[in-house]
Amino acid sequence: MPPEQIPNNFLGLPGNESDYASAKYAVLPIPYDSSASFKVGTREGPSAIISASQHVELFDEELRDECHTCGIATLDPLWPNMAGPEAMHADIFKVARSAVRDGKIVLGLGGDHSITSALVRAAMTKHKKTSVLQIDAHADLRDSFEQAKYSHASVMRRVHEMGVPIVSVGLRAWSKPEDRYMRRSDITPITARECLDDDDWVDRAIDGLTDTVYVTLDIDGFDPAYAPGTGTPEPGGLDWYQVTSLLRLVAAEKRIVGADVVEVMPLPGQAVTEFLAARLMYKLICYNEGTS
Repeated sequence: MPPEQIPNNFLGLPGNESDYASAKYAVLPIPYDSSASFKVGTREGPSAIISASQHVELFDEELRDECHTCGIATLDPLWPNMAGPEAMHADIFKVARSAVRDGKIVLGLGGDHSITSALVRAAMTKHKKTSVLQIDAHADLRDSFEQAKYSHASVMRRVHEMGVPIVSVGLRAWSKPEDRYMRRSDITPITARECLDDDDWVDRAIDGLTDTVYVTLDIDGFDPAYAPGTGTPEPGGLDWYQVTSLLRLVAAEKRIVGADVVEVMPLPGQAVTEFLAARLMYKLICYNEGTS
């Protein structure tokens, strides 16, 4: 199909496969990075991921099947609310809750990681006993950061305060106050080092999750060699096969009820990170459909 004829939606799907009424999944672009604390530019992530997704091969070589026929609608971008972070999070929750009520599995495209707490809250309006699988370089458990409660560095603290169990994988950078919080809250991260050295790390991750799972994929969970386009890169991260192997097992043993991919900051002259993010989100859909 010539480029000018590709529909401008996630995966470039035609109307019969992207129609909201019949779709199982709803992709929600959220170009918001007002809480970014280092490099800015993740507001450009959602559009870059959608553009890259239109070049993803729809036949999955691992599952030997096409998975997009379940229906994947792309919602209009949710633009920043300049009234402030709380107002923005209220907007995210309202839009995501509406899609959840319509029976959709909402897939958020960020934007900075602060968007996740509103998306989890929306998923929990239908799935009360949901846990969160966090793939990330950072704990994101600060009570606040730079005087902001709704910061990308505080998002998992907000999630945990909702009474949501958290399993964090790939961590390799956190503060002393976050370490104290993890100890008193009985949160034991599975570090990137453990993913190399401990053969049982996937089983440990699965065992910590409830039957229904929300997956938040911070792109800096990957080693920067695989995903250089992010605002807060940390050396020593995960690789493609570690992450996809974990997601496949989660989808096989649990029920994924929502997800997001965040912190993609497109770099000039290349599309490595946004293509990885697009392929990863499609992989998650395929794994979820392969176990439906």
